[in-house]
Amino acid sequence: MNISELQTLIMAQATEKGFGTTPEDIVVSEKIALIHSEVTEAFEAYRHKKMRGKDGFFEELGDIVQRVLHLAGVFGVDIEQEIRSKVETNEHREWRWDETNERHQ
Repeated sequence: MNISELQTLIMAQATEKGFGTTPEDIVVSEKIALIHSEVTEAFEAYRHKKMRGKDGFFEELGDIVQRVLHLAGVFGVDIEQEIRSKVETNEHREWRWDETNERHQ
């Protein structure tokens, strides 16, 4: 299953569960906050070395992607194409590691 097929499945579940499928059906700031909360949950799971299982790091990464795919689907975003485009952009991008606090390996 590719990303677009997953997005279609997630949108079908959103319809079934009443999570909203159009911009008028949702509160965008709430959906973004929910994505943020999943990121925080992933961070906490990783921090506590809980990698697998319910509320584990791997599961939380899945939750993040699912919420992003739902939000993208609400707006009709071809997220697979957007990801491919961003990967291509980054392929030719020069990173200025000396100007950041990020670690570069």
